[in-house]
Amino acid sequence: NGDIQRVHFALADLLRSQERFDEAKVAYTASIELGKAAGAEDWVLYFYRGISHEQSQDWAPAEADFRKALELNPTQPQVLNYLGYGLVDRGEKLDEALGMIEKAVAGDPRQGYIIDSLAWAYFKLGRYQEALEPMEKASLLEPVDPIVTDHLGDVYWMVGRKLEARFQWRRALSYE
Repeated sequence: NGDIQRVHFALADLLRSQERFDEAKVAYTASIELGKAAGAEDWVLYFYRGISHEQSQDWAPAEADFRKALELNPTQPQVLNYLGYGLVDRGEKLDEALGMIEKAVAGDPRQGYIIDSLAWAYFKLGRYQEALEPMEKASLLEPVDPIVTDHLGDVYWMVGRKLEARFQWRRALSYE
């Protein structure tokens, strides 16, 4: 039974990597059900199925899976960041999302994409000056990431650094 569960998990990962998210959800669900996933190490099954839901534009089950992953592993920086950023991007539960992202940064302080999420949460909350330092740090850690660079431009714009904002936006476009 454990072997069959691992096969479903491997298949799900393969399908997700090929952006076949609807098929990946089915395989993750089979793996979860076969393993009766409830142990701390099973957070990854819910996390990846949540990503598959989110990539299929199906937020409600994605959020439920991310929350289940956090129930199993409450300090997992990837899950805290993914759920926090998803909420921020949707403009939902912003204070809770900021708390999750702050916890993610504390757990993995060298990941530029997580620090970008923190800056973006401040930005979405209208706290532009507070967004500046983490956004610049994220840009140093992820120097050729179009999203991070675009966000840096947005922050620069909102703090009145218009010339630098335009420069960052042009840079972001050059990466795509």
